[in-house]
Amino acid sequence: MHSPQPARRNRGLTVADAMDPCDYRIADDDTVDQANDVLRGAGVEYLLVRDHDGRCEGLVTRTGLHAFLAGSWYTERTAISATAHQRGPFAWPTMGLALAAIAMRIKHLEVWPVVDEDGFILGVLTADRATGLLAVAPAA
Repeated sequence: MHSPQPARRNRGLTVADAMDPCDYRIADDDTVDQANDVLRGAGVEYLLVRDHDGRCEGLVTRTGLHAFLAGSWYTERTAISATAHQRGPFAWPTMGLALAAIAMRIKHLEVWPVVDEDGFILGVLTADRATGLLAVAPAA
């Protein structure tokens, strides 16, 4: 994994300035049913997926699971790792916020996991928060 390049001083906002904590996570070997239960019970739209070492493996959304649960081929023993869900690369806290917003727009992401240099989850960046902060930030 490549280490993120630190943002230059006084060059504007970084992802760290805009990221939010994410309290809801699920292991990649947990089942689709378990993820669906957490999403419904917590009333959230997404869960971060972590691997057996605790590193970020991706992000699964309620919408993404809905399509999966509706399939006639579905079984309750299907692991999250077997589903199609958002996978890396992920944002780094030192990444410029403007660059992250562009990447999210190109990739059509509403939520992007933020990880440290070892791949551990630090939080999430939402497109709404990035756009909102960039709209009021002074030009660097």
